[in-house]
Amino acid sequence: MYKFKTQPFKHQEDVLKISWNQSVWAYFMEMGTGKSKVCIDNVGILFEKNEIDTFVVIAPKGVYRNWSNIEIPVHLPDHIEKEICVWRPSPNKKEKQLLLSLLKEKVPGVLRIFVMNVEALSTAKGTSYLAALLKKSVTLLAIDESTAIKNPKAKRTKTIIKISRGAKYKRILTGSPVTQSPLDLWAQCNFLSPTLLGETGDNFFQYQYRFAIMKKTTVGANSFNMVVGYKNLDKLNELLKNFSSRIMKEECLDLPDKVYITRSVQLTEDQERIYSEIKNFALAQINDEEFMTAPNIMTQLVRLQQVLSGHTKTDEGNTIEIKDNRLPELINCIEDMSGKVIIWSRFRYDIKRIYDTLIKTYGSRSTVTYYGDTSDEDRKQAIEHFQNGDARFFIGNPQTGGHGITLTAANNVVYFANSFDLALRMQSEDRCHRIGQKKKVTYVDLIAEKTIDEKIVKALVNKRKIASLVMGDELKQWLT
Repeated sequence: MYKFKTQPFKHQEDVLKISWNQSVWAYFMEMGTGKSKVCIDNVGILFEKNEIDTFVVIAPKGVYRNWSNIEIPVHLPDHIEKEICVWRPSPNKKEKQLLLSLLKEKVPGVLRIFVMNVEALSTAKGTSYLAALLKKSVTLLAIDESTAIKNPKAKRTKTIIKISRGAKYKRILTGSPVTQSPLDLWAQCNFLSPTLLGETGDNFFQYQYRFAIMKKTTVGANSFNMVVGYKNLDKLNELLKNFSSRIMKEECLDLPDKVYITRSVQLTEDQERIYSEIKNFALAQINDEEFMTAPNIMTQLVRLQQVLSGHTKTDEGNTIEIKDNRLPELINCIEDMSGKVIIWSRFRYDIKRIYDTLIKTYGSRSTVTYYGDTSDEDRKQAIEHFQNGDARFFIGNPQTGGHGITLTAANNVVYFANSFDLALRMQSEDRCHRIGQKKKVTYVDLIAEKTIDEKIVKALVNKRKIASLVMGDELKQWLT
């Protein structure tokens, strides 16, 4: 009898019962319903039954470290001895030794766990290592946020489909398997098995012919077939039911009303350099009594937070953009969400940049903004368009939009850059979690590891006011 480390919700237990011994399965579970735990428990059961000796999980950059840092330690039973190795393109000596050890003889009774970012599959180094590991292992191979391999033409998609054939068990995890069109499903399903979609399973163009309506289009001297609609979707849905579990938050009666998730964001080289310069300056001033005032300290923390959001200000007040991964990670995050989304940031620069990206990606009517520069009339229209119209995204500043408005059309909230104000955080959370909300609400914090991002969210979650914490030695702990 498998002993869970963390007690599953009923919907998780139900999914596990029907999927644990299946060679392939798709966890199409909405963000916040706990698909990672289901997969980890599946791994634990198979390992205890001597069905596998290795667990490989591949996920986008913003997610893959969550598996090694949070999900596996929290959910995999302590009595299962494990060895976790995380892929890094330039490993140090200790990390390199661990990577090499996974390719050598297996230690009986020890579950080997390898965590890799999906982007590494676009490199020869990452591909060759994963291929070698799969050949030497009896593996459950899982792809988290499997829409990362939805493009059948992408190098990483072709790579993972080719080298994954040797895995004994395979799983895909995503809350939104279709982000653009039903054609997104082909590569994800083909990764699991080319037989799942019948005669179209191993040929994308046959799949497209069966489920897409094509029209011959001529532009200048060139003619090509263009997708103008879709067909036979009821048959596609029936096929999917044979190897997938679709779970939505509203179906999970035992879920808590609020679910909190973090997404890791890797700093760019420019961000690391500028962040380090500001941090070192602040540390050098700690013993200066004139510097050690609450306003000066908060100013330095704001400057650090701006760098994490992808911009900084010169002494003259000019804003300089810094190359960052936070905005791309936001897009990855919302692709895994269904329904409407609220995005909060304390910085105007962020709001404008996010808005430009979303309307370019999803269309001019997809997004509304609500911050200090928004007129009273535009604020009214923004709420109406979001609550009752076709706008999917609401981008706001907690100082402006965190009070007194109702946004119950959304049950997904992303904090791009948190406010330091505990009251604002609590108020902004409740814009959608209030009377009129009929679904569970998922809150996602974007966090750059080993930065003040982690400290801010920890303090807010623990209901502690930040301004009262960051004096003297406490500030040094925050910065280091």
